[in-house]
Amino acid sequence: MVVSIKVRYFAPRLNNELKRDKMAQVCELTGKKAMGGNNVSHAMNKTKRKFKANLTTKRFYIPEEDRWITLRVSTSAIKTINKKGITAVLKEAKKQGFIK
Repeated sequence: MVVSIKVRYFAPRLNNELKRDKMAQVCELTGKKAMGGNNVSHAMNKTKRKFKANLTTKRFYIPEEDRWITLRVSTSAIKTINKKGITAVLKEAKKQGFIK
């Protein structure tokens, strides 16, 4: 007696694949990351959402070491670097534990 069994193939969801491949969206200098909140309509209906950090990949020149580094930083961190300088911000980030 031969019994045939049908096996169904479920393709992985595209949404889950994107979540696995995505890098952590965290600023390397300030530690800023996504935070939760609500979308609020005019009728005051609330739905959960994420407020993502405004991150950009940027190259910075360190004159003391005579080299370029590439960091993924928030736009507020770029403004801080323009104000204080890259070496001061790197020292502060290292002290706070964002950089090893």
